[in-house]
Amino acid sequence: MLSIFHRELRSCFYTASAYVFMLVFLMLGSVFFAVGNLASRSGDIGAFLWNMGYLWMLLTPILTMRTYAAERQNRTDTLLFSSPVSLRSIVLGKYLAGCAVLLFTVSLSLIYAVITAVYGRLYIGEALCAYLGFILQGCTFLAIDMFISARSRTPVTAAVWALGINLLLWLTDAAAEAVSSSVISDLLSRFSPYMRTLPFRQGQLSPANICWFLSVIGLMLFLTTRTLDARRWREG
Repeated sequence: MLSIFHRELRSCFYTASAYVFMLVFLMLGSVFFAVGNLASRSGDIGAFLWNMGYLWMLLTPILTMRTYAAERQNRTDTLLFSSPVSLRSIVLGKYLAGCAVLLFTVSLSLIYAVITAVYGRLYIGEALCAYLGFILQGCTFLAIDMFISARSRTPVTAAVWALGINLLLWLTDAAAEAVSSSVISDLLSRFSPYMRTLPFRQGQLSPANICWFLSVIGLMLFLTTRTLDARRWREG
């Protein structure tokens, strides 16, 4: 698994995907922080990360579109299937490499928390909860979009489908806020990665929502493994 992790991590930086991911994250993050915090003199890091959470919808497809689809397009996936490493280890190694890039990128945003602490008041506990929810949300989108990459034939197709699914999840969140029926709203909220981060944004550590995020990640990794296994038997 470690060999897959290192190979995938190098691949992210050999191509432009990791650099584009980090650049767009920091550029838009700076805009959000300037408008939402500096201009209004707000020290609410939770609100900043809540707004930043919508960036995952756009950014994780950049990081995941080549993960499996590029190997399928270049017909190098046969080398992957013939590897002595199990498919489960391959999927986990690739996912952890993506998470490493994501976590490194998120760590760069700590500069905004430092600025808030220097020029205002930063509540450490609330900030940590907000960051935990933000990271769990990003890792969940990463797992979903990697599954989509495993189902796609080309990186472009993977990116388009991932963006579409992410947008659908965002619309689920918007629909939950728009409908008048509390029953339907509650049902839609249960499937929304955005609403699941709300307690973290408010500084509350939510074990139920942590379990939800981890369950979705586990399900997506399992489905990715099954997808690759089915393709290996079909093409082998």
